[in-house]
Amino acid sequence: MKRSTGFGLVFAVILTGCTTGEGYYTSAGLAPIPGSITYNGQPRTKLTKSPVGSSFPHSFTDQWGRQVEEIYIIRPDRSLLIAERHYRPVFSFDDD
Repeated sequence: MKRSTGFGLVFAVILTGCTTGEGYYTSAGLAPIPGSITYNGQPRTKLTKSPVGSSFPHSFTDQWGRQVEEIYIIRPDRSLLIAERHYRPVFSFDDD
């Protein structure tokens, strides 16, 4: 009986670290690069109609010609957080 209780406590502790959502996003986000919406600071216009915690993508070409897609999250103070950044491959080996 003690073994199952110990396993349950360990499992509960592990699950508490698996929460998602903007309120639990503890990172400061990624550093902006040229082409990012927040590269020269936060935008002057606030996203007042978008709900806090919502996310949206932004695609651009960086200074080396790579295709970049960033995912932004709207914080409670209406500033933007770069949550993810993906670089698309330069060459496609797909024959289609």
